[in-house]
Amino acid sequence: MHQASNPEAFTFEYRTYDDIDESRQRWSTWQSVEPLCRGPEPRPAWVQTSAGAIDTELGILKTGKEADVFLIERADPHAPHDVAVMAAKRYRSPEHSHFHRSADYTEGRKVRDSREMRAMARKTDFGRAVAAGQWAVAEWNALVRLWKAGLAVPYPVQIDGTEILMEWISHDGETAPRLAQTRPDPATAARWFEQVRDALLMLAGHGLVHGDLSAYNILVADDRLVFIDLPQVVDLVANPRGADLLLRDCTNVVAWFRRRGLEVDEQEVYAEVLAAAW
Repeated sequence: MHQASNPEAFTFEYRTYDDIDESRQRWSTWQSVEPLCRGPEPRPAWVQTSAGAIDTELGILKTGKEADVFLIERADPHAPHDVAVMAAKRYRSPEHSHFHRSADYTEGRKVRDSREMRAMARKTDFGRAVAAGQWAVAEWNALVRLWKAGLAVPYPVQIDGTEILMEWISHDGETAPRLAQTRPDPATAARWFEQVRDALLMLAGHGLVHGDLSAYNILVADDRLVFIDLPQVVDLVANPRGADLLLRDCTNVVAWFRRRGLEVDEQEVYAEVLAAAW
């Protein structure tokens, strides 16, 4: 913007944008979602908030029981060095989901709108959309809460309907491997186990249980473990199966580390974590 000789007159400089490839691109949805649907502040410097940014789909990272995860690049063509690469988790409608034990996790959760509850019970089109949205909202809320608490989870960028954009966890320019894909030496395994124990303790300290924790939903970025796949996080007290799910989480991760030579016991870990919740 340039000021003319008249102090009350201004001229504006406009930049034009090329058309996008709608088969794999869209205009950034950052400006179209409500403020509460954006990630917590202070936001990491890499988060791209330009209204002129374009989202480009780079490929699929993972297919899952209830959602697929894609790799998305968000960049403003006029700021080519300011690029954010994110993971886009897109939840499927229940009829296209392979997740059949949702009741184990949804007990103790509340849907505020009675119309939504009736629609879900009747399995109407609207009810199915609400059900799919519930999983996305549950994971979004868990990510926001746990990020603020300091747990190593991907930074939640935004939620838009049944799509969550979050931090892409990488290692050497590639998607970070899952813990299950690694073969750590005993010293490394011991350090990683302490991170898992600390995460379980932190969750329990907030009255929460991951609910589906295993070596398959923990990523290894350098020497740092990052916990993912959080839609099924449950309240340890409000959910009748909270304690059972906690024991299963402890059993799953302890068994993996025991196979790596660590002398650890799931009952001892479970007792320690349960004590942290009270």
